[in-house]
Amino acid sequence: MKDFLLENYLLLTTIVEYSAAVTGLILYNKYKHTAAKYFIWFLWYLSICDFASNYTRCIKDDGLFSFLEGTVFVQNYWFATLYWFIGAIVFVSFYFSKILNNSVFKTIIKYTTSAFVLMSFIWVFTHWEAFFKIFFPVINVTGALVVFMCVMFYFIEVLLSDKILNFYRSLNFYIGFAFFIWWTITTPFVFYGIYFGGGDMVFRKLQSLMYLIANIAMYLTFTLALIWCRPEKKTEVSLV
Repeated sequence: MKDFLLENYLLLTTIVEYSAAVTGLILYNKYKHTAAKYFIWFLWYLSICDFASNYTRCIKDDGLFSFLEGTVFVQNYWFATLYWFIGAIVFVSFYFSKILNNSVFKTIIKYTTSAFVLMSFIWVFTHWEAFFKIFFPVINVTGALVVFMCVMFYFIEVLLSDKILNFYRSLNFYIGFAFFIWWTITTPFVFYGIYFGGGDMVFRKLQSLMYLIANIAMYLTFTLALIWCRPEKKTEVSLV
């Protein structure tokens, strides 16, 4: 079973990822007057970016992008850092700012996210060569802390309001839960990867397996939640 999962890592991740995005598109009218519409846009953003990140497969053997052979773009660490480890964090902050009511929480998220983005780009520019060769643990971990903060603020607000009575039908609850679990599972591998990465095949296989499990759990949660949940009563239409 483990070997099957690892051999079909890309296929399985693509299936669950596009399942969530397509489900969101089909049910878009259900959520178009709520903040959840931004989440559906985000699912398609991830699907498109993940597809684009596979450009590296078209470099070798005179592929479509063979002209990139020998350049810094032969690997996609830089792209994943931008669209996921930075871009996804910005979206999570934006989304939770939309669904939270507490002005203090929203202000904290705003300034914390701004500091995270500034720190991330400073780190990238001061480690420019490594930007194309590795993922930066400091960005990964700091981004995870921002996600945890956003989710915790949301859970606190739910617990202190009458939303707790119907939380199991709230799409936002499952979004927060899925993000929290994904970063909880994957973040420890950032630390261990510093010591066991590289040539340690046992660690690399375990890391890939856990990332796959986290991806499947997250996207299946998104898919089922989009189908099961009711649109939130609160309407958010402003991008400001």
